[in-house]
Amino acid sequence: LMIVGLFGLILYQGLTTFWPQPVTEVELEGGNLFMGEITRSETFSPEPDWLTQQSESFRAAARQELDTNEGLLHRRLMRTGNYELTGEHFNWITDASITPQGESRPTWAVLFERLAWGRFYAVPSGFAIDGESVASDPDEIWRLYEQHHPEVRARFRQKRRLENKDIGRINHHLESARLALRGVELKHGLDSAPWQTEHQKYLATEREAEAQLALIAEQTHALETANGRYALTVRTADGTEQLLRLGDIVRAYPANQLGFWQKLGVYTSRWLEFLSDDPREANSEGGVFPAIFGTVVMTLIMSLLVVPFGVLAALYLREYAKAGPLVSAVRISINNLAGVPSIVFGVFGLGFFCYILGTGIDQLFFSAKLPNPTYGTGGLLWASLTLALLTLPVVIVATEEALAAVPGSMREGSYACGASKWQTIQRIVLPRALPGIMTRAILAMARGAGEVAPLMLVGAVKLAPDLPVDGIFPFIHAERSFMHLGFHIFDLGFQSQNSEAAKPMVFTTTLLLIVIITVLNLSAIWLRTRLRRKYVSSHF
Repeated sequence: LMIVGLFGLILYQGLTTFWPQPVTEVELEGGNLFMGEITRSETFSPEPDWLTQQSESFRAAARQELDTNEGLLHRRLMRTGNYELTGEHFNWITDASITPQGESRPTWAVLFERLAWGRFYAVPSGFAIDGESVASDPDEIWRLYEQHHPEVRARFRQKRRLENKDIGRINHHLESARLALRGVELKHGLDSAPWQTEHQKYLATEREAEAQLALIAEQTHALETANGRYALTVRTADGTEQLLRLGDIVRAYPANQLGFWQKLGVYTSRWLEFLSDDPREANSEGGVFPAIFGTVVMTLIMSLLVVPFGVLAALYLREYAKAGPLVSAVRISINNLAGVPSIVFGVFGLGFFCYILGTGIDQLFFSAKLPNPTYGTGGLLWASLTLALLTLPVVIVATEEALAAVPGSMREGSYACGASKWQTIQRIVLPRALPGIMTRAILAMARGAGEVAPLMLVGAVKLAPDLPVDGIFPFIHAERSFMHLGFHIFDLGFQSQNSEAAKPMVFTTTLLLIVIITVLNLSAIWLRTRLRRKYVSSHF
């Protein structure tokens, strides 16, 4: 029941996070006006001193509500946004503080999702092109917004591709040339003949890179100028006028005019952004694609590392090693390692893989980049190896149990037919033990995919938009830091500056992590079923 309840809560919260809610405007007794989305509500018992500090009209309404509600007041948490104007993202609104007829849902209340500063709630009051107002009617303003915003977003995406992809590629070539020059300097000395030749190559590469960067700067400036032509003038609940550039708006919609299919369109758009885009606003908005990619790649690498080594170790211990004190000590050590806290493996990975092994690799193969580490710091490879060590005892114990479950009569029959020990293991024992091995490998993979504590020490970071796999040679960059959904959940839940805005994303990311682990497990189960059908065709 606890598990069903937990998954039910995650499923409900995760699936409803992106569903658009109506925008409400309230007027309080003191004349304050708020506009935003109601996120949750609760009842509370007010302190007497707090009540005495309120206005007479509020105290009268509060006493009436306290009498009818067993000494409790009702309040709602409203996401009001407009952070650059108010300095707050959320406000508690007590029902007793709202004036009579002071709550409404304005027809043209629009929710703006922006690249920075979070959400903005306002009513459109003007549309400007090249600094000149061309519309003041909300219907005409919205028509112009829907006409120009798609092309503005297309230019923004083109600008981001130029900055992230093209500039990154140019900087990579320039850095490669610099490292080649540094390598020649270390090998032959400064101002040597080989260094002079390599220096000329570097200067040529630098000139070419500067020319390409200048061209990209012109293109990005032209795109930014084109987007800067369009702006919206909006009016907040308290009458403040604010200018919003269309290039800063990710998504906008009149929340109180949406029908079911329009809400479904907004819901789908948010999910697509969540699954395919990079995070923004300190990870509390935007997407988690880098975290999805990092989680899947790390889990696959971990599985490819742990299964072969675990099976080989179990084969040796079960089939080849002679019983004695040494083998017994090894088995006891393996069983003890299975109970070691995961953070201990993280400390070991940081000390051995990063500081010892990684530093040695840097000194041998990447001396030109020193003192900046390449493999001497956390990265995808070291994180995968650390989790492989974490799950290795589970795989070894499970494989031994699966091998022991194969009947001895099958081994004896194989030997009687003239097969060698390895032929018996390869053709008789392993195929029959494979389903059991795969079952525990699946469980180990699920455990490794959800671990967070070791990853905080050996490679997982808050934000890493550069994926460990890209189109730049050598294409797979195992030394890079990466994002992980588990660490992303920890960061949102405990490190976010805007915890209320991040809380719905915690449930959504948790749901996504569960779905990914489920898909990986189902894929492994499907593979196990195929292997079972292939190798276990009869029963003995």
